[in-house]
Amino acid sequence: MSGVLRTVFPFLRWLPLRGADLKADLIAGVTVALVLIPQSMAYAQLAGMPAFYGLYAAFLPVAIAAMWGSSNQLASGPVAVVALLTASALQPLATAGSAEYIVYAVLLALVVGVVQLGLGLLRLGVVVNFLSHPVVVGFTNAAAIIIGLSQLNKLLGVSMPKSDVFFKDILGVLAQLPETHMPTLMMGVAAIALMWFMKKRLPKWPNVLVAVVLSTLISWGIGYEGKKSLPVEAIVQPDAQQLVQDYLARAAEAKNSQAALKLREKTLKDQAATLKPQDAIRLRYEIGLLELQAKGEEKVAQEILNQLKKLHFEAVGPTLYITGLAPAGAKGDGKRWRIKKIEDGKVSLVAGGEVVGSVPAGLPEFGLPAIDLGKILELLSAAIVIALVGFMESISVAKAMAAKTKQRIDPNQELIGQGLANLASSASSGFPVAGGFSRTAVNMNAGARTGLASVVTAAMVLIALLFFTPLLYHLPQAVLAGIIMLAVVGLINFAAMKHAWQAHRHDGVAAGVTFVATLAVAPNLDHGVLVGAGVAILLYLYRSMRPRVARLSRHADGTLRDAQVHNLPVSETIVAVRFDGSLYFANVPYFEDAILGALADNPKAKYLLVVGDGINELDASGEEVIHHLVHRLHENGVTLVFSGLKKQVLEVMQRTDLYAYIGEENFFRTEDMALAAIYKRLEEAGYDATQCPLNLPERKELFIS
Repeated sequence: MSGVLRTVFPFLRWLPLRGADLKADLIAGVTVALVLIPQSMAYAQLAGMPAFYGLYAAFLPVAIAAMWGSSNQLASGPVAVVALLTASALQPLATAGSAEYIVYAVLLALVVGVVQLGLGLLRLGVVVNFLSHPVVVGFTNAAAIIIGLSQLNKLLGVSMPKSDVFFKDILGVLAQLPETHMPTLMMGVAAIALMWFMKKRLPKWPNVLVAVVLSTLISWGIGYEGKKSLPVEAIVQPDAQQLVQDYLARAAEAKNSQAALKLREKTLKDQAATLKPQDAIRLRYEIGLLELQAKGEEKVAQEILNQLKKLHFEAVGPTLYITGLAPAGAKGDGKRWRIKKIEDGKVSLVAGGEVVGSVPAGLPEFGLPAIDLGKILELLSAAIVIALVGFMESISVAKAMAAKTKQRIDPNQELIGQGLANLASSASSGFPVAGGFSRTAVNMNAGARTGLASVVTAAMVLIALLFFTPLLYHLPQAVLAGIIMLAVVGLINFAAMKHAWQAHRHDGVAAGVTFVATLAVAPNLDHGVLVGAGVAILLYLYRSMRPRVARLSRHADGTLRDAQVHNLPVSETIVAVRFDGSLYFANVPYFEDAILGALADNPKAKYLLVVGDGINELDASGEEVIHHLVHRLHENGVTLVFSGLKKQVLEVMQRTDLYAYIGEENFFRTEDMALAAIYKRLEEAGYDATQCPLNLPERKELFIS
């Protein structure tokens, strides 16, 4: 009974807790929380969510992943790569930070959780092997570069254009270098320098927390933030006013299209059972058109807003003028205002550095999101990629820690833990999560002995949500950008890509293609992963289609080796080959060509010996080709002999009667036994085995005597 309970509730393995373990876990849990709280807010913004949603994703999921996972030290929660994948999946569907975007993010966490939980319950943890190590290395390097560049605008204090091409947006940011907001740049660079210095010189100090506390205090003390809200009529320049009106018109049209779209979708859902087939088809067609129309109008509206964000204004009383175009003698307030957003007839303006702003105190709303099949299908491909990449990171970190603690890690149980963590994140208004390397390392170094440390971390986040959120208002966005940039520097590892190339050219190609593809398709990073995985699989199939085939001869040390490599003489009567690969549909034509080619080079051959130690599998196609090959060779007076075949290969031959067709007398456990039998048969025809290059030296002496 206790075994069943531990299977259902894996965290029972922590019991009974000793006093020393409890103390160690408490210290580790608090230490990780000091890193996780600011880091989770930074990763929330990377995911396109308001910063405080990071705290939601750092609460329940952290505890659930530890309680139902198999690792005692793995620290889960928001991580950089998964956050970026979330943003890349959702940006084409909704505006970052909007209510619709948040709905999509919460639903994405649900789908990711279901995928991971399903794989874990079905014991399919091996599925993650479809993402080979070179693919993950290439993707991680590209993602780290994209993550770092995506924070550049926040570090410079300028706007980031939004388009379908990431590097076009980065060029837009670089074009605004002359408009860099120096206080923002100084705040961000100072935070990065402080965190880097403390990491090198004071590694036991919570460098991220110290940077956050100091920068927040400085921001509050100097009045770092500057903002105001004015009616749209306050912008008096005709050109700027026209852009505002164009934006409002396009935004209104997009809103109307969205309303019409939802109405059609509701009609289709409510009347699905009673609608005539032709009416249902017409309604689906209208829904498709409205989706295209709404997305097109939203895109145009965003482009107009991007143009407005590039403008700088000066305030003269209740009116706004483009900087430098105010009437002569008019006295402005001395600030350079930028448009942040326009809604409800108001223009939100910022002049200082951007801060996190108001963070709602209290717990998130609990409950799973509404199940929308259409939205789930939109998210499915991205969810599968996030599920696999997130699990890859989690299990890699868990195994790295287990190598030090000697703990056994169960990949399927870890999948279940990560799946439940993502379901918990969805149920608490969070976004997809995974196990993170940096926090797990902190957890390990702080002395964590069981998953209770992560439960303590979750409790600390809960306390922060309930009591300390007002203190985060003045936290500069540039500092969060600096936290992300510093965190992803460690992800860049070109040496690993070089190592993959040195290990095998195909692995290097897979890593390189994934790296280039991920950069090229940004912000749609999931496409880059899929391209890399596809290339890796195709290269594997190509390798397996042309396995190594060696013509064998006897080496001076008594073993059979590749005659061409070692420049050994070969027998004209007995052709011995070794096939280093499974015989399946993709490579049996190559096997057949190799055998026939070897015989064509030796027309006097009477026996063909296939050394089958390297053949691990035989499928129906392989069996069929061997059957025809035996018949063809027999007609030409050549006998096919096998040695060293594995049990699973022999079983296939026996089930299909191929074994009987070839003849039991032509199967041997070793190549030397096969050659001894062949020599005995050839002896009757007067063959001189002492001169055979395949014969053992001691056998030659035996024949001489």
